[in-house]
Formats: sequence, C-alpha cells, structure tokens
Amino acid sequence: MILTMGTHIAPAAVADFHQVVTDHARYWGERDLRSLHLLALVQEFGSTCLVARAEDGIRGYVFGFVTPDGTGYVHLIATRDDARGTGLGRRLYAAFAEAARRHGARRLKAITSVGNTGSVAFHRRLGFDARTVDDYDGAGRPMVVFHRELPLDGPRS
Repeated sequence: MILTMGTHIAPAAVADFHQVVTDHARYWGERDLRSLHLLALVQEFGSTCLVARAEDGIRGYVFGFVTPDGTGYVHLIATRDDARGTGLGRRLYAAFAEAARRHGARRLKAITSVGNTGSVAFHRRLGFDARTVDDYDGAGRPMVVFHRELPLDGPRS
C-alpha cells in the first residue's frame, strides 16, 4: 500500500471494480469503455489491479497484469474528473510498475486508440516510446503502442 496526500493506493477488490463501473462517467466522461472493464482482471491479477482511495471514494485506478515474458501490461488507467492534474495518474503508474516488478516485469506496455491524444501525451511524459501499429486491433484498426523499460534499481514514475 502506498500513502499519498490523503489518498492510498492498494490492490483493487471486487467491490472497487463494481464502484468504478458504477461511477464510469466520472473517469471516462462521454466515452463508454465499460466493456473494457473486466472483472476477471481483478479476480486473477488482483495484486497488479490498483485503486487510489480517499475519504471521498476511489479517485483513480489502474488495471493491469504481468505477462509470462516479463511485460507489465496496463489495460486501463483512469483518474476521476476531480482528481485530474494532481499527479495521481503518475502515482498510479509508479505503484503499478512497483507491483509489476515484484512479479518479474522488466518492461511496461500499454495501448490506446490513435485519436487519444491525451493518452499519448501522458505516456510520453512518463517516458514511454510510442509508435502506431497498423492493424493492431484487427484489419484497419491501428493503435498506438507504448513501451518503456523498467530500471533495474527501483521505481520510476
């Protein structure tokens, strides 16, 4: 568990998953990404699915896992509308990187849609390399793929 400014980051529970889906619009606005929220991730990879809790609820979350080849894959990361610009996304990524490293990760990976300029800018600020891969999500569906090596000497935010 990581404590930061009244917010603590800890593994997500099933109840947390249901809460973020219920409050979906607070994290994603008009974009309906509920179909990408997979309870199985929390059930099977609970130590790398994290929530940032505060007295007023869940301010952000990251759902991810570590692949057999040592890649910490971030499936979803989001901050609540009133927590944006506070550095919480960066803190969630740092907590995920730390958890992933404990499970043998040597690198991080994430993907986003080509038009998601906010996500591209965020990941680049965190030191990720970004490249567009044609047909990544099926024929005619390019995605931006992010990669970043994890330093051997500890967390990097």
